[in-house]
Amino acid sequence: MRIHLVAVGTRMPSWVVEGYQEYARRLPRECRLQLIEIPLSKRHKSMTSAQAKQQEGQAMLAAVPKDCHVVALDVRGGQWTTEDLAGRLRDWMGSGRDVALLVGGPDGLSQACLDGAHLRWSLSALTYPHSLVRIVLAEQLYRAWTLGTGHPYHRS
Repeated sequence: MRIHLVAVGTRMPSWVVEGYQEYARRLPRECRLQLIEIPLSKRHKSMTSAQAKQQEGQAMLAAVPKDCHVVALDVRGGQWTTEDLAGRLRDWMGSGRDVALLVGGPDGLSQACLDGAHLRWSLSALTYPHSLVRIVLAEQLYRAWTLGTGHPYHRS
């Protein structure tokens, strides 16, 4: 199974790239995390943030590989414990389908992305910078995987 992290933004600071890569490379081949970066929409004076978000959403949905289980990262989504995520990860791995996690840019996810998702997941009631979400997601996926395999990384 592959987990496709479809995220808006292509030029991240080195600390974001390094943090994401640290946890992504820890995941085993059977649960590989692959980053798909979507460029920010070219903003100009006559373009609203809603229009930019819509353009980015179209590009995100086009980048989702066929037959993926799609999860939108949204502050209004369900909040999961680490144990919940470990159970979902186990279910996803058992389903034989890849998973796509959608992370919006500075303006969030388009309505089309939210409507097209099978699930909505909130990392927190707090709003995080979209660049930091990449690191948090990679770490939480690694933590959930270790919990499911009995690895001592996670301590409750």
